[in-house]
Amino acid sequence: MANVRMWAHSANADGERHEWAAHADGTARLAAEFAGEFGMAEHGRLLGLWHDVGKLAPDWQRYLAGSEAGRVPRGSGPDHKAAGAQLARRLGEHFSLVLYGHHGGLSAPEEVKGWLADRLVERGDELRRAAEAARDLLGDRFNPGDGFGRGIPGGIADGALRSELLLRMLFSCLVDADWLDTEAHFSPERSGARAQAAPDLAELQRRFKDDQRGVTGGEGAVNEARDAIYDACLDAAERPPGFFRLTVPTGGGKTRSGMAFALRHALRHGQRRVIVAVPFTSITEQTASAYRGIFERPGDGAPAVLEHHSNASDPDGQSERWREPQRGIAARPRHNASDPDGQSERWARLAAENWDAPIVVTTTVQLFESLFANRPGRMRKLHRLANSVLILDEAQALPRKFLAPILDALRGLVEHYGATVVLSTATQPAFEVIPEFGDVDASEIVLEPRRWFEGALRRVEYERPPAPLAWDDVARRMLAEPGGQALAIVNTKRDALALLGSFDEQDAEAFHLSTLLCGAHRRDVLDEVRRRLDAGEPCLLVSTQVVEAGVDIDFPFVLRAVGPLDSIAQAAGRCNRNGRMPEQGRVVVFEPAEPSPLPPGYRQPTEAGRIALAASGPHARPDDPDVQRRYFEGLLGLTDADGEGVQPLRERCDFPEVAKRFRMIDPTIPVVVRYGDEAHVAELIARARESARTGRGGFAALRALQPYVVPFYARQMREHGALLSEIGGTGAWEWLGCYDGGIAGRGVVLERLSVDDFVQ
Repeated sequence: MANVRMWAHSANADGERHEWAAHADGTARLAAEFAGEFGMAEHGRLLGLWHDVGKLAPDWQRYLAGSEAGRVPRGSGPDHKAAGAQLARRLGEHFSLVLYGHHGGLSAPEEVKGWLADRLVERGDELRRAAEAARDLLGDRFNPGDGFGRGIPGGIADGALRSELLLRMLFSCLVDADWLDTEAHFSPERSGARAQAAPDLAELQRRFKDDQRGVTGGEGAVNEARDAIYDACLDAAERPPGFFRLTVPTGGGKTRSGMAFALRHALRHGQRRVIVAVPFTSITEQTASAYRGIFERPGDGAPAVLEHHSNASDPDGQSERWREPQRGIAARPRHNASDPDGQSERWARLAAENWDAPIVVTTTVQLFESLFANRPGRMRKLHRLANSVLILDEAQALPRKFLAPILDALRGLVEHYGATVVLSTATQPAFEVIPEFGDVDASEIVLEPRRWFEGALRRVEYERPPAPLAWDDVARRMLAEPGGQALAIVNTKRDALALLGSFDEQDAEAFHLSTLLCGAHRRDVLDEVRRRLDAGEPCLLVSTQVVEAGVDIDFPFVLRAVGPLDSIAQAAGRCNRNGRMPEQGRVVVFEPAEPSPLPPGYRQPTEAGRIALAASGPHARPDDPDVQRRYFEGLLGLTDADGEGVQPLRERCDFPEVAKRFRMIDPTIPVVVRYGDEAHVAELIARARESARTGRGGFAALRALQPYVVPFYARQMREHGALLSEIGGTGAWEWLGCYDGGIAGRGVVLERLSVDDFVQ
């Protein structure tokens, strides 16, 4: 057998088959390297060696030859998972799940156990012969190495939840290793593109320091405060890895100072990369752009910053392309003059598959839905979380019903995988109320953060009218503002339209932002709003919460309907944002006299915000960290932090059901509107239909349509079905009804708004 050549893959473009032993060794080497980041190199090596043992069975080798000759269709070969899955049981009962799922995904133990028992009955002799063939081909490499009997290090498998996370991480190591080695055989050009070296963290820190010299030491109290916060981040970076809180007011430089902490901390403690996760795609784009300006230089082998979200790449398949939260500005079409051949974009598509980059900027949806997925494409990147610094920006935006699994998984990454987690926000949530986080010591990076909310970074004064305000009253207050610049943020789209109606009655113009507008429309409105604000021209804006995070606008006067307390603080961040006013900005927090009903998921935090304000006294500031803490303690204390029952499923290692239930965004259907150049949008729709018909170019066509999408819920689809036309098999629909697309337009015109239309 040692002289017999056995094959793992068919011939590549050069006519060369992939030898089985070479593929087993190549996969084992990479899997051991990846798993070695958390002390499991030998487990990774064995899983890599064993994953394709079933391909040594004679019937699989005959299938490979037959598929190459065209006698049998490709993809119809006999099972090749069972032999490896049986071998993996030597590592522990559930390790067979990793080998069984390395193509199709992680399954539940009961399914795999029953399936494997059937295979042993049907093909037991063939499986044993395949294992014997692998032993002959690999020799001593086939068995565990010296010291393997020491078992799993560091208590990493103590308890069902820790075992479940271990299986996820090892699965990620195996899948990424298998795909990389297979890619090197079939697509050496792609493999070579991955091999381009990005600058290491030490070089990136040098570039960061050079850039920082241009912003440090400026005059004024705000610049002094930013410098002090930056220095505090550098000092804190020397502390051991663990959980950290970065509590800084809006405008305090969290984006820059947080990265300063992460780079120094990673270099100090031997961590490999920095991963920044933000709640909305618009913030992802802005953050990644800022970091590219700091870190990337012409001539680098590969870019330093990977931007990964639904608008940037699609390694996980088109089924996820519409799901990430879109707030604020839509992505503009990209053109990099320094990259005319598209090398950087090709690198980004490849790196997004497994996050092989020193700095990754992504969304919390991408991060956590991957962490709790069960499909190989989504999970391939998970092993990169080990030995990384994770910055969770706007941490208060994490979905409350998933806080138990999220915090538990983060804790596992910190305790057993060498990760550091930074909770970065101006409104720090009291996560210690959640049992999974209760005894965690999250160290404050900036000591006594309260002083910054009261000192140089305090830019607004709050007012709370004693009586509710009608929409006409709100409109009159905005119209009476000297200079004519005012922003009103309300809780629902229905309220926004009601307030706009008050302006119509007074024959006054007000701009509008909500998800009734497509992303390109919101972008154009924001461009005009910024132009007017910068020019000192009158500008009245009525918005839902779409402007509360990641949107850089600066009004002197803001009215905010009573809502979640963290949202009120975010709204205040749109007032005197840049500290240019000679006096404090003004924020009025008012009770609407005629509010729309709120959906349950929004009603609870709104009531908690109302209670926290009332308990703190008439002069309490909503952004005061003490007030925020009372708010979050009350809110999270009443929250079911495992509202979808994910944790018991994780304890049973029911990976498919966990993936099914862990969905951070309520499902919506993308509806394309003809905004702006209607002929251009029509052409894009036609292109998407053609791509669906031919099966080619689908992601590019759908990404081009993204700026013209308005999200619809299932009830809206039913109520307005006569005005919708499906765009082939893309999962998107075209809006055939009225779209008010003017610069002060209202977007999609619906005869009525259902309960699903309330928020945003």
